[in-house]
Amino acid sequence: MDKFETVKGKVLPLNRADVDTDQIIPAQHMKRIERTGYGKFAFEAWRKDPDFVANNPAYEGAPILVAGPNFGCGSSREHAPWALEGMGIRVVIAPSFADIFRNNCAKIGLLTVTLPQKDIDHLIARAEELPQSEVVVDLASQTVATADGSFARKFEIDQFVKYTLVEGLDAIGLTLLEADAIDAFEAKREDIYPETIPA
Repeated sequence: MDKFETVKGKVLPLNRADVDTDQIIPAQHMKRIERTGYGKFAFEAWRKDPDFVANNPAYEGAPILVAGPNFGCGSSREHAPWALEGMGIRVVIAPSFADIFRNNCAKIGLLTVTLPQKDIDHLIARAEELPQSEVVVDLASQTVATADGSFARKFEIDQFVKYTLVEGLDAIGLTLLEADAIDAFEAKREDIYPETIPA
């Protein structure tokens, strides 16, 4: 997993509450065995509407998604964060998230930021009015700010999650940090737990 660095870019304003994981990535695409390639299926049903915000070329390449409360609710599919990652999203900002979705995001390096509804409303309104305006999300200082400095807010984050994101450590990476201790244990494992020979 890549180390999380400061993200600066346009905002995709998804002004909807209770966006569930089936809306993010429909179930029929979960038969795939790969972890990549889900971006083209993200919000598939909504994309059939030509006026859906993600179809607007003004927001193309936006790395930041701002949405309403309870984002990522529904079933606990890890494919939902993969789909957002696949469409280029690095940060999701919302008033609240489903816990499993938030955890799945952290495991792949996708940052979830919780801000009050009034701040979400401001960011969405600004992005709708000025699609080219940029927002800067700095994990080190735990801040979300507009590039012009007119808006800045601090956000809270679990410090272990912050550590894994900053260091780019997924579950395998965290395990490999203990490689020396694992090797040392394996070297003397037979002395500690000798194999028994069947009678």
